[in-house]
Amino acid sequence: MDVEETKGSFNYGKPPWIFKGRALYQLHLVKAATVRACIPKELRLVEAFGYTLGGFFLANYDDSPAGVFDELVVIAGLVWSPPTSCAWAAKVLVNSNEACDHGRKEVGLPSQVARFSKRITAVSRQPQTKQSEFLNAIGMNGVISNPEEQIHVQVTEIMDHASKDACNVNLTTSMPALDGNKWMGPAIKMSLPSFSGRTKYYPDLLKYSCMIDCRVRAVHPAKVSGPSPVPTNENEQSSDSHCYHTQNQKEITDNVQNLTRAVMLSKPLLALEFSSMKMQVEAPVVISNYFKNNSLATS
Repeated sequence: MDVEETKGSFNYGKPPWIFKGRALYQLHLVKAATVRACIPKELRLVEAFGYTLGGFFLANYDDSPAGVFDELVVIAGLVWSPPTSCAWAAKVLVNSNEACDHGRKEVGLPSQVARFSKRITAVSRQPQTKQSEFLNAIGMNGVISNPEEQIHVQVTEIMDHASKDACNVNLTTSMPALDGNKWMGPAIKMSLPSFSGRTKYYPDLLKYSCMIDCRVRAVHPAKVSGPSPVPTNENEQSSDSHCYHTQNQKEITDNVQNLTRAVMLSKPLLALEFSSMKMQVEAPVVISNYFKNNSLATS
């Protein structure tokens, strides 16, 4: 594979870039026909029975090259990168101009500035059931704990001096980082490889990796609300479609908006809370000729 390293952002310093905080990583079942048209034609979607694995990554960083900020990464689905797979982000929303600029120009992400409004309400404790008593007895009562705090997050995308609500996320959590008596889950290390690029700010196709050290535990999936996606004719979407080249900018924007809503409102499978998180983002590399002779690439 021929690759070319990209240069680091001046304000961010040299890669790797380190982010610390906490996050919710939620996986959803997403219709393959919904996302296929906006996946670069060199990439093959990982799918089974008409669905791919998408979702979102909602993070709050208290230490990063851009300081404190929030981020919502909408993951359209998984694409093949033999012998494994990589995520493809449909949209990245951040409440930091510096983080948005860095994501666009250095990492090739479809970043956009947004406003994150948060509200925390108390939730009464649920009475113990036989199941929770059993989990207490074996020391696993915190695997999916009873909620004590409910965090409501409203994400408002800011576009050309106007604003548009992207979604509302209702996250129920027992806030383990604020309560030392709560089980925070095992310490793990994991890699989240991703493709990016093919944007007006970075037309090349890129690949980069995120190495995460954190404590992880399963939590109740966040409830997401927002405008329903505009219906599309799935018969007009095919693997040969390529939204980056065949449609004008307004149509692309509308497609991304609809795709974002469709992913966020799709069926959740699993929600993981990352606490005490340290994420190391490596410099992306430009993919030049890898897909030309790759048997898994689409024709």
